[in-house]
Amino acid sequence: MSQAQGAVAEWSRDGPLDGVATLAERLAAGEVSSRELVAAALDRIEATQATLNAFRRLRAREALEEAAAADEALAAVAAADRGHGRAWRAARAHRPLLGVPIAIKDDTDIAGLPTAFGAMGEFPPAARDSEMVRLLKAAGAIIVGKTNTPEFGQWPFTEGPAFGVTRNPWDLDHSPGGSSGGAAAAVAAGLVPAAIGSDGAGSVRIPAAWTHLVGIKPRRGRISSAPVAEQFNGLTVYGPLTRTVADGALLLDVLSGSLPVDRARPPAPAETFLAAAGHPPPRLCVGLSLHHPYSGMPASLDPAVRAGVERIAGALTRLGHDVVPVEPPYGLLGTIFLPRSMDGIRDWAGRVPNPSLLDPRTAANARTGRLLRPFLPAARAAEPLARLNIGRIFRRVDVVLAPTTATPPPRVGELNRETNWATDQAIVAACPFAWPWNVLGWPAVNVPAGRTPAGLPVGAQLMGPAAAETLLISLAAQLEDDQRWQLHRPGERATHAM
Repeated sequence: MSQAQGAVAEWSRDGPLDGVATLAERLAAGEVSSRELVAAALDRIEATQATLNAFRRLRAREALEEAAAADEALAAVAAADRGHGRAWRAARAHRPLLGVPIAIKDDTDIAGLPTAFGAMGEFPPAARDSEMVRLLKAAGAIIVGKTNTPEFGQWPFTEGPAFGVTRNPWDLDHSPGGSSGGAAAAVAAGLVPAAIGSDGAGSVRIPAAWTHLVGIKPRRGRISSAPVAEQFNGLTVYGPLTRTVADGALLLDVLSGSLPVDRARPPAPAETFLAAAGHPPPRLCVGLSLHHPYSGMPASLDPAVRAGVERIAGALTRLGHDVVPVEPPYGLLGTIFLPRSMDGIRDWAGRVPNPSLLDPRTAANARTGRLLRPFLPAARAAEPLARLNIGRIFRRVDVVLAPTTATPPPRVGELNRETNWATDQAIVAACPFAWPWNVLGWPAVNVPAGRTPAGLPVGAQLMGPAAAETLLISLAAQLEDDQRWQLHRPGERATHAM
């Protein structure tokens, strides 16, 4: 193990295992202060930035000031409570993340910081918070900084000339994935207990799979896109990256809600997501799908990933569920995906202060987006029929279990090719499974599925129809109770078992 690898492993082993909910409880009990937690997070980030490189921007001064204010609020609640618990319960209900450090991806506006979304150039600071950030702050979370992402979130690796290379804390020679790679690396290494990423073609689930995390992609509209009506023409949604299902569910509860500007405004779930994580689901029929959707490029399932997904299928059977083989009828779903994704890149390319600094592949994709823009209405109009056709599978099964990726984490640079054609071939071969659920706008959850003999994490995704969010979370939590993946972290001896 190299000195750099050892440094990250040391932080991973010795950093806090406590997640969001546990830290909130410790803060409420006065066992630790928010300033201590935030200062420790900033220290860990600084100590690993030269090797792990998870963050693009830090808010050190602002975060410490907000932590001090959180400590004052916690002290005021303690003084008012006088041991009865009523004030604590009321405070937790309104500000459940009070004093907890967290990170967000650098595609999200936070007042006072640029939103570069992985690109080069001198971006102006955002004038105001996005709705997602406003909700985090209202819940008391302390945002310590913005995490690295590839340019406009296009690729499942986190590398670029604007910030360098973000590495996987399980093995620094490998990628944490993308596009929420910095967020995943930060949580997996124990720099922060949780981070919020975004998922437009698997960008939460893929890095979660490759860093041994839970990654929740909620249904479209569950978390507001405000101030815009939607992101990437409805493909992209925000989602949490955490070690435990309950932490992800808690964050999803905090962030849920729509504004009039949002194009999609789903109804509230029948129960909170945290409540769903607290009880097992009914006996389910789970469809096991191991064949990737058609994408026009070759891909094959790595034996280690297949073994991990089949392990999860075996665990589900042992837990009392029925597992049967299925294959969703994806058809030519990519024809609906491509115009929307390329137009999203065109949109972001128009926001940069200096277009000449864009990656040539980005510039080419933006040109493609302009060419395909006339086809956007047809692509959107075809989505309901696609949902109808693919949704028929849920007459047979309740949930679909599939690989999140086709391969274990790639080496740094392995997917980052010179041309778009070469890059597309590499990323489709590695990540052909996740993107259809973005077209459909339906929820999916990545769960850790074990590790390769070399110790690299792999993941499996639980997927359902639009209203299945609470069911997926309940099933994922049941698996977590059985698999205990949250007890494992980078720096452990390589083993395929969890």
